[in-house]
Amino acid sequence: MTDDRPPDPDWAQVHESAEFRQLRGRLRRFVFPMAALFLAWYLLYVLLADYAHGFMSTKIAGNFTVGLLLGLLQFVSTFLITWLYVRYANRKLDPIAERIRSDLEHPEQPEHPKEPV
Repeated sequence: MTDDRPPDPDWAQVHESAEFRQLRGRLRRFVFPMAALFLAWYLLYVLLADYAHGFMSTKIAGNFTVGLLLGLLQFVSTFLITWLYVRYANRKLDPIAERIRSDLEHPEQPEHPKEPV
């Protein structure tokens, strides 16, 4: 009985590879600024809710207030960030991850052309 599976990869070598560093860098270039932006937006909402009662209770239409609008926009921004991340990942992260996976699963095949950084 022969084992047709490739040998276990050297994960330390994969972690130090140029492609993995490129993947990690691209992920960080999206995640860190987006997380900071969202946290600042959320902190602004919390601070306004706590210290700007008059502004937050300003009625826009009927009983619909600025505070309610900004609260709902928190949900909208969450969905927007999710959509942006999926779009970014499909274009910038998944092709690199797929190349890394392919290289690990089929080490006998020649290397794929590298995507420009």
